[in-house]
Amino acid sequence: MVSLTQNMKTLDRMAIGLSGLCLAHCLATAVFVSFLAAAGGVLVHHSVHQIGLVIAIILGVISLGRGVVTHGFAMPCWVGSLGIGIMAGAVIVPHNGNSEIIFTVLGVSLLALGHDLNRRAVV
Repeated sequence: MVSLTQNMKTLDRMAIGLSGLCLAHCLATAVFVSFLAAAGGVLVHHSVHQIGLVIAIILGVISLGRGVVTHGFAMPCWVGSLGIGIMAGAVIVPHNGNSEIIFTVLGVSLLALGHDLNRRAVV
């Protein structure tokens, strides 16, 4: 049981780290786009966001789903799922304004919160 608990905490830490990387990517992209339009074209490529979303969904399903089964608390899963949903919405929002950045930052923050709640629930 200790091994399973450690594995879950490790997955949650990885997912929180990925959320942090996503947040850093989003903010860095906004800065680069403001100053260097050529660099921004590479960083805001749609496939980067799609691949990141797929990775976030996979880690979320594994880590948050296993958490519900292990500790029985569904709230971390619901918070994380809301974050993934908002992130998915950000992928389909047009890339010509700040709404994509706002949705992505909000979604990533909620997903990281869900993983943190999940990590804390595993005793």
